[in-house]
Amino acid sequence: MNFFTESFMQLLGRAPRKPKPEDFTPEVKQIHFYKRGEKVDLEAIRAEHMGHHSNKWRNRRWATLIVVNFLFVVSYYFDVQVLEGALTASRFIGFHMADLNSALQVMLAFKHMVLNLVIGTVTIFILWLLLGGRTFCSWVCPYHLVAELAEKIHLWLVQRKLIKNHEFHRGVRTVFYVIFALLALVTGYTVFETISPTGILSRAIIYGATLALGWVAFLLLFEIFVSQRAWCRYVCPIGMTYGVVGLFSPLHVVYNVESCKHEGECRKVCEVPHVLEPVIKGRARDVNVPIGADCTRCGLCIDTCPTGSLRYEFRGLNKVL
Repeated sequence: MNFFTESFMQLLGRAPRKPKPEDFTPEVKQIHFYKRGEKVDLEAIRAEHMGHHSNKWRNRRWATLIVVNFLFVVSYYFDVQVLEGALTASRFIGFHMADLNSALQVMLAFKHMVLNLVIGTVTIFILWLLLGGRTFCSWVCPYHLVAELAEKIHLWLVQRKLIKNHEFHRGVRTVFYVIFALLALVTGYTVFETISPTGILSRAIIYGATLALGWVAFLLLFEIFVSQRAWCRYVCPIGMTYGVVGLFSPLHVVYNVESCKHEGECRKVCEVPHVLEPVIKGRARDVNVPIGADCTRCGLCIDTCPTGSLRYEFRGLNKVL
């Protein structure tokens, strides 16, 4: 099964498929052979890494997310017409932009397409095709930032055994995707946009707080006390929409098996750890493996990897970031 098919099936919620012997390249078979007999002191690697942990990509991501959302505020309050609207639909220096999932909801609800919506959808499609679809989630979406902070509280509570994390089948996100699409089609109303924390927070940042923030607070409390990153992992259709776009993106996080010591730190910090299945010892199909389309390109795994085995790369250009 090729990369595109495997990535798409993971987006739908299927667990990563364990590779068969014929899936491995001759080069990686040799690496796996030597690694089986290799003795590695993981605790020593972790201890060494503790003093060299980098937050480079996390800081860049947070800064980008804050700046993008702040531009909406500046444009609205000072009427400078740089970035008008909100994340669901906007104009950047006159160019129409429309969130892909929001545009789909509108098209299903109203059963027709207006020219500005088509232009905005194409603009955003090209942008996130180049940058990697779910990059939107971690580099632009305001809910991702507050959920990331809530996740730290959740993990602190779990570590002290004050609560238990509850996991659900990732396939429920596909079910919710279909439900929201059918609701828009049948009711003629964009139901998802009413409850989307992305849209609610974006509008609240720009235009001021509303009672809808109570729903966002409920989601965050659920993620703190019940299930880690529940909304992004199990419900939000935005991630799935952009994940499909990311299937064809040239920008990926790429894993190099040769330098990896399989210490597992990357999977601990990953929002979607199933995409890092190749980093498990003996699972990489090739020496260099692109991480699947459900990856948000947040860079946490790159920051935390002690051996530099994960990196950003533009496919086909051999350009490493």
